[in-house]
Amino acid sequence: MKTIPPITRKPFPLGQTVVTPTVLAQIHAEDISAALSRHGQCDWGDCCPRDWRENDKAVDKSLRLFSVYHDRNSVEFWVITEADWSATTILLPEDY
Repeated sequence: MKTIPPITRKPFPLGQTVVTPTVLAQIHAEDISAALSRHGQCDWGDCCPRDWRENDKAVDKSLRLFSVYHDRNSVEFWVITEADWSATTILLPEDY
């Protein structure tokens, strides 16, 4: 998927980071770290253009943030920061 440049680069707090057991078992630690870094810098990865725009708006309003990434083996995983920004969860779609 084509990456869309973010409208904003406002950093935000990730809160407590939580990684599901299935992600730990299937996704390389470097891919997890890279995705978390990208998410924290408002790079929403492979999410659709509509979700990308919604995330850009949500950063300014301190709302829930959702990113989609793929690991080195093309496995899709998500990064979600809660609306109160108290926690960021890294999970596979089937974990949702």
